Amino acid sequence: MTSLPRDSILSRHSLRVGEVAWLLLALAIFFAFPEYLSLGTSVLVMVILVLSFDLLLGFSGVLTFGHAVFFGLGAYIAGWLSLAGWTEPISAVLVAGLASALLALALGPFVLRLTHLPLLMVTLAIGVLVFEAAHKATGITGGDDGLSGIQFAPILGVFDWGLGGKTSYLYTLGWLVVVFWLLKRVVSSPFGVALQGIRENPGRMRLIGNSVLPHLTLAYAISGAAAGIAGALFTQANAFVGLGVFALDTSVDVLVMLVLGGLGGLYGALIGAPIYMLLKHFSSQWNPYYWMLVIGVLLIAVVMFGRGGLMGIAQHAWRNLRLGGRS
Repeated sequence: MTSLPRDSILSRHSLRVGEVAWLLLALAIFFAFPEYLSLGTSVLVMVILVLSFDLLLGFSGVLTFGHAVFFGLGAYIAGWLSLAGWTEPISAVLVAGLASALLALALGPFVLRLTHLPLLMVTLAIGVLVFEAAHKATGITGGDDGLSGIQFAPILGVFDWGLGGKTSYLYTLGWLVVVFWLLKRVVSSPFGVALQGIRENPGRMRLIGNSVLPHLTLAYAISGAAAGIAGALFTQANAFVGLGVFALDTSVDVLVMLVLGGLGGLYGALIGAPIYMLLKHFSSQWNPYYWMLVIGVLLIAVVMFGRGGLMGIAQHAWRNLRLGGRS
């Protein structure tokens, strides 16, 4: 396989037309579908969460079933801060992201020594233990009832949250732009290139003098920070947080969204998360018992016939269209 020049690798995540088009589409939805802004905010939160997981799996090659731990911690940190009287929303998100990053930084040197099935089982066990601990600690987490009565001050002291979801939608979209830009800088840096080398052949990276575990631990911490930010935004948008943020279903959903959209490009999250969330919402309204069948059929079709997920299918179709236009 021919390798790309280093300059090409580092510049391939520069600003693209597709990114601008996606942002314009998100803004168009704000004006065209005001009745679906709450759903739209949930979609944007999940996009941020899937972006964080793409850094871990798509670029670092680390597959875990415990990513909901960082999402849930960020969500509860935001809730605890609000109930303690810290109602400034932006700083609360930053604190939640920092707390999740520190947790990932503490766990990384231990869990990332494992690979494949042992890593899956250990992270799955950690996720289950955290969920059960949160379930038992009713005085801290609220147990099955969760934490309610969460309120945050107007954003920048000006923009009230309101009931229509307009403020939370634009606020979450703003955070998505920031997180996406930062992750683009990470993956297009020499550090990001090293992560891709570790994903492809960790043994060879060790032979050429790269330290694998510290690189993976730092990526784990960055991914955890982004997941914690998504969790805090979830709490702020819903004014509530429950045990579901720690559930295994959350980790599995994130994996499905990323596989559906496409691994290792960040752009898969922009496609996979919205399509999954919208299909889940509207197909469950159509049939609350068999909505997963729709998701399953789509996922099977994408895995079998579309290399690289929906993003890979779109790129292949665009490439064929350009080649056909030149002939």
